[in-house]
Amino acid sequence: MSDLLQNALDSIALGIEDYHANDPKRAISAVRNFYAGTLLLAKEVLARTAPDADPGEILGARYKPVSDGKRGVVFQQVGHSTIDFAQLAERFNDFGLTIDQAALKGLSKIRNDIEHRYSNLPHEAVRESIAKAFPVVVDLFREAGEDPRELLGDCWKIMLDVRSVYERELAQCRATFDGVDWHSDAMSQATPKCPECGSRLVEQADPDNKRQGFIDAKCRGCGSNISAERLIEAALEEYFEMENHVAAHDGGEPALYTCPECTLKAYVIWEGENGCACCEATLTECAVCDTSLTPDNVDPDNSNLCSYHGHVLSKDD
Repeated sequence: MSDLLQNALDSIALGIEDYHANDPKRAISAVRNFYAGTLLLAKEVLARTAPDADPGEILGARYKPVSDGKRGVVFQQVGHSTIDFAQLAERFNDFGLTIDQAALKGLSKIRNDIEHRYSNLPHEAVRESIAKAFPVVVDLFREAGEDPRELLGDCWKIMLDVRSVYERELAQCRATFDGVDWHSDAMSQATPKCPECGSRLVEQADPDNKRQGFIDAKCRGCGSNISAERLIEAALEEYFEMENHVAAHDGGEPALYTCPECTLKAYVIWEGENGCACCEATLTECAVCDTSLTPDNVDPDNSNLCSYHGHVLSKDD
């Protein structure tokens, strides 16, 4: 077994042991060790793609071109730093490997949020972070051609239990919103998410409530109370994250805008749906020029006018 793989297994095991201790003082350590192990396991997968090469050259984070003395160049590693979570997906792609980029991005965000926001994590938050990492870890072991059950032993059983408990809790939380009459199709499909810690373990205090505006939610992860408005914004932001990213990169139209009426980022323009998922405001056409109105061109003081004619009329006043 390589030192890299052994270090990965040790870090994952330490993270699981810290979690299993159920001690708030070891919560940060649980997350830090577990994600460190996941990153090391990914590096082991990369190193195995070129077993005759120097692992340092495969995993190096920075390189610079230098003269080879023969009118050409060679690339030398700069420093001893190796790739991090942000660089993993790109390096995997360079080596013809596949990895769940969305999950990887999510893992990195969870770790960073936990590192910078919380000193004492609830047990539920740590469990969720490990549960979300579980599919990535399984895929990495598969890429490495290793059996995680054999290498992790009892820790593997704990990981399976953690995943099972999380999925059960998530189903319970989601069920509390089953009867809600959402104002938009997007919200009926989106998963409620805590705007404070990003957890999906969000439940409605009154599961019998069916009115969107009367939602009183709470996060099992960090304990935050969440209003209907904040819940909707957070859920839609994640639901349309990919579409908005593509629009920003390619210059297309975003799916989600700030509503000119309620000022929440909940105005949806997607698949024929046109309106605010929160206040139900709908833009039609400018009363003067018949231009189709969007949150981008509507007058901020009069939602019946485009910004141009709103400006013209305000000058006439």
